Amino acid sequence: MSSKREPIVVTDKAIRIHESAPVFDGHNDLPWALRKMGSAVGNIDLRENQPDLHTDIPRLRSGGVGAQFWSVYVPVSTATHNNALTATLEQIAMVRELTKKYSDIFELALTAEDITRIRGNGKIASLIGVEGGHSIENSLNVLRQLYREGARYMTLTHSMSLDWADSCSDDSISGGLSAFGEEIVHEMNRLGMIVDLSHVSPACMRKALETTQAPVIFSHSSARAVADHPRNVPDDVLLLTKKNGGVVMVNFFSDFVNSVDAARSRKRTGYREKLNERYSEDEEKVASELKQWELKNPRSKRCTVHDLLDHIDQIVKVAGIEHVGLGSDYDGVPALPMQLEDVSTYPVITQGLLNRGYTEADIRKVLGGNVMRVFQQVEQVSRRLSLEK
Repeated sequence: MSSKREPIVVTDKAIRIHESAPVFDGHNDLPWALRKMGSAVGNIDLRENQPDLHTDIPRLRSGGVGAQFWSVYVPVSTATHNNALTATLEQIAMVRELTKKYSDIFELALTAEDITRIRGNGKIASLIGVEGGHSIENSLNVLRQLYREGARYMTLTHSMSLDWADSCSDDSISGGLSAFGEEIVHEMNRLGMIVDLSHVSPACMRKALETTQAPVIFSHSSARAVADHPRNVPDDVLLLTKKNGGVVMVNFFSDFVNSVDAARSRKRTGYREKLNERYSEDEEKVASELKQWELKNPRSKRCTVHDLLDHIDQIVKVAGIEHVGLGSDYDGVPALPMQLEDVSTYPVITQGLLNRGYTEADIRKVLGGNVMRVFQQVEQVSRRLSLEK
């Protein structure tokens, strides 16, 4: 890891490399951010600067984004209210509406070939990622329906353990991945839907990697050896990911990237659990007390792009350069490293990697080449399994 932590200055060389290797980011929560704001796609102009968002078209262009997985996240509470599928379909419709309204900028991509063609036409290839298996409501038929609607990855869980897969943020139900969870992974392999292991427990990570016949991704997770947060990936799983051929796409959220902020986050989680026990029937009281704790215990504000680069270094050291990518989580997190404040800042990463001695070929892999390879290999496995049937 580099000892030089001063601000990074982007050079002409970095810009040239960056322009030759469009970013393929694994996770952006713009659709949910728009929904939270109460904004229909038609009510906001993404051609203009949007200071309340991390994402708009001018900044995507400045950042050199060539392909983006848009998350169609819906809260786990939708599962308990029996409307997870409806909400997910609404979010998918929002992504489709984005590509329709800005058809000169975005185009829906369903295959790796689509991505190449769309980028060749100067547009941003737009892909759909389902963030949480609660969206399929325990149904393989719903999984197939979401694939037909355009979803090309599914995160097995979000913050709640399911009957068939365990979350890193909840108690274990299935011991990692149940027999039905294995069926889901196999069906995703058959369909050509990428298995995403962000948010899941380490036991689920290991079992899914043992089960899948295709490479996986961690669409927005970082290295646990650098920042000890449950959302990050342990070194032993990095080694399994190398064997699998998968990619860990580093998350930019300060709590997952900076070790001090990760420690604070763990303390916050512990305090929240105590509040939940104390005020189990009073959600407003829990929220109020937690807010007071956050005011007294702010983030370090010391997280920088160098912390993120440390995660890339760690993944490369353990798993190799072929197994790391970028999964920013823009518009889904409340705090970001300095110099990575929005989607315009990806060239800073390119320069930072140059400064740390990465070759141009290596940088292209990190920016998007690795996840593109995974997508192609997932399609190959799908074709093989279809022939075997």
